[in-house]
Amino acid sequence: MRIKTIQDLLPLVEQPTRYLGSEVNAVKKDLSSVKLSMALVFPDLYEIGTSHFGIQILYDILNKCDDIAAERVYAPAKDMEEYLRKYNIPLSSLESSIPVNSFDIIGFSLLYELNFTNVINLLDLAKIPFLSKKRNSSHPIIIAGGPCTCNPEPVADFFDAMVIGDGENVILEISRTWMEWKNKAGGKKEHFLEEISKTQGVYVPAFFTAKYKKGPDGLKVQKLEPKYTSYKKITRTIVPELETVTFPDSPIVPFARPVHDRLRIELSRGCTRGCRFCQAGMIYRPVRERSPQKLLKLTDTSIQTTGYEELSLLSLSSGDYGSLMPLLERLMNSCESKKIAVSFPSLRAGTLTPELMKLIKKVRKTGFTIAPEAGSQRLRDIINKNITEKEIFETVQSAFGLGWKLIKLYFMIGLPTETDEDVQAIVDLVKSLRKIKGPDDRKGNINVSISTFIPKPHTPFQWEPQISLKESKDKIEWIKRRLNSKGIHVKWQNPEVSLIEGLFSRGDRRLAKLLVKAFEKGCKFDGWSDSFDFHLWREAISDSGIDIDYFTTRKRNVEEPLPWDHMDSKVDKAFLLKELSMTAEGEKTMDCRLGDCNHCGVCDFDTIEPRVYFDFNTKPDEIKSLQNKGNDLNAVCAKRFKVFYSKTGKGKYYGHLEMSKVIFRALRRAEIPVMFSQGFHPMPKVSFDDPLPIGIESEREFFYLTANKDISPEIIIDGLNKHLPEGLKAIDCMWAPQKESVQKPKEVEYNIVIGDGEIDKKKLTYFLQAVSFIVERANKKGKIKTIELKEMVPAIEITGKNALKMKILNESGKTVRPTEVLRSVFGLSEEAIKLSRIIKCAELNGI
Repeated sequence: MRIKTIQDLLPLVEQPTRYLGSEVNAVKKDLSSVKLSMALVFPDLYEIGTSHFGIQILYDILNKCDDIAAERVYAPAKDMEEYLRKYNIPLSSLESSIPVNSFDIIGFSLLYELNFTNVINLLDLAKIPFLSKKRNSSHPIIIAGGPCTCNPEPVADFFDAMVIGDGENVILEISRTWMEWKNKAGGKKEHFLEEISKTQGVYVPAFFTAKYKKGPDGLKVQKLEPKYTSYKKITRTIVPELETVTFPDSPIVPFARPVHDRLRIELSRGCTRGCRFCQAGMIYRPVRERSPQKLLKLTDTSIQTTGYEELSLLSLSSGDYGSLMPLLERLMNSCESKKIAVSFPSLRAGTLTPELMKLIKKVRKTGFTIAPEAGSQRLRDIINKNITEKEIFETVQSAFGLGWKLIKLYFMIGLPTETDEDVQAIVDLVKSLRKIKGPDDRKGNINVSISTFIPKPHTPFQWEPQISLKESKDKIEWIKRRLNSKGIHVKWQNPEVSLIEGLFSRGDRRLAKLLVKAFEKGCKFDGWSDSFDFHLWREAISDSGIDIDYFTTRKRNVEEPLPWDHMDSKVDKAFLLKELSMTAEGEKTMDCRLGDCNHCGVCDFDTIEPRVYFDFNTKPDEIKSLQNKGNDLNAVCAKRFKVFYSKTGKGKYYGHLEMSKVIFRALRRAEIPVMFSQGFHPMPKVSFDDPLPIGIESEREFFYLTANKDISPEIIIDGLNKHLPEGLKAIDCMWAPQKESVQKPKEVEYNIVIGDGEIDKKKLTYFLQAVSFIVERANKKGKIKTIELKEMVPAIEITGKNALKMKILNESGKTVRPTEVLRSVFGLSEEAIKLSRIIKCAELNGI
């Protein structure tokens, strides 16, 4: 088999479903029939990128345009990257598997500074020059968006354009401008960049030259000189009203194991709590909520189109949503009966009320994370957290009292003005919370997460120093030792990772050479603990001549030009300085959505202002619609079915747990009324036969399902086949007794086509004539077990060029996989075995 494309590599990698591109709700267009093709790139693994709904929003917006096609690209895992480089195959998109460098525009999402080396690695895999100045009109336009663009300077040299602010409207403006430019026979890239620079929120780094001059403290600081007098500042673009912009109601349902494997609905955008350390709370202002009516419609449609069993209501501060309780009450009218759990991200103590918890636990107790941030009230006041120790205690008491067994707490060390007493207060607070008991008189468990405070641009603390690596390590170790007790589990972010994040958070263009050097030394996936190598980073820093303390531990003069001064987040610098000055006395700033305007500078009170929904008047027919959707999935009329299905082509790449989830969600989308178990965590009453290993196809497998009402086998087959992804197909269905015993066939037959190399007939002859053929197998504990292969494999015959038919006994307690026979009898390499096609033949006796 000659390997030419990424699809040819799928049998060789550990999680091939990362690269299939055939997920439910994925959009695949004919790229030759559109005017613009755009690759949306997330510079991390599939399971991280598919959990980011920013990409989903842009994907939905672009693909709703007939003349635009958007496809997804994620960073390949280490094994896939090695094969791509080994066979000189360029990085390709998921949907069409075409090289990324053939797209017109490539858009990166920059969510995390530790992904910057992945950006360079992806450009390298796509065979695209890193630096913008080395790319011409024959290369794709490379753009970026996301929170990291609020200080774009460390990566400015790599991008043709960057977007600061909400991307919904800007991405369409850029697309329209590109199509108009291309329609005029293209021309110089600079002409296109000049046109899009007129769009609010678009930054073209090439139109600014970096100069380095002495600042107020005598140190060299970056000062940008604009190329055009009319283009000196880039103002953040803001979607003033979320009701008017699209939000995907048929989001892609990922394969593999996404970090957030649930339906995510954005309640609101922005936060005005005013935490002084929080960049998101500043750069996403003002608060803009979606109306409850809009959220109900989105949720209703999205649950139907995805089949998810959990709903997450997202925002920077979900508990602050104006109509949260009435919204949740109406959602539970539908979700409870359909066994759909509702969860929230981190909630503020004080907003997580007992009434809210009682609603959430109706289906199951999803997890809670509370972020006190600091242990002492003094320090919480300084950072403007605006929660009290009493509120923290009451929230944890309510959770444990209502049956929760685990609460997660998030703290930071190294906050401005922090003292030893503040660090001690973290320990004291956790130990006090650990003493709280639930109704069973048992103490709840507490997970504690600790990270180092990193000053971020556009916050009141942007001038503050980050504590040194040694200080960070010492404080974390000190806390760990004192919280080393039963019921408390401490996790922490590696201080070395925090140091690199802090470096790029407030860095300038001088760091571009460091990024390239770090990439050349092998740095990538730096946000993953098993990939981060601080030794390589130290080498790269030394080779680049970068003074890391200059960017991290140094307190900055408020008169000093900052690398991001040309990025207008719409939050006034005067407001940030005022907030900084208020920290001296621990003076607090109240949430402007509940009181007077704090004059941060964002709102013009014409088009841009807070939009909050405190009133919720749902029409009676809307409530009735939701209630009708919530059929009782545990009705007493139970019928059991045996469903047969094939698992071929792309279906062979699904692991058993993955495939089970795919089928569960297809049943939901098809509205087949599956019964659920009772208890703490209700599960659908669906059970599968013995799982097949990844890579083996089957003409006929089966599973049982129990339905809660009278339904015909034909409806089950038709419903499943409308909603199963490529590679899975329902082929038969019949009623089954409640306690039917599974009759396993005595032999299982496989058809095999060798993917690489040739069948050695002499080795087959040797096996067939041998009296005995013993193979050894080591179990997970390393214990060696011998197997008589002659007993387990009654027949092997050659049926064609590189084709075999093989029968294997199917006895309880004795198992042999066809891959083991290929390895032992024919001496095939692991790669040749993985590239072979192995099909389990249909068995009609008993199943």
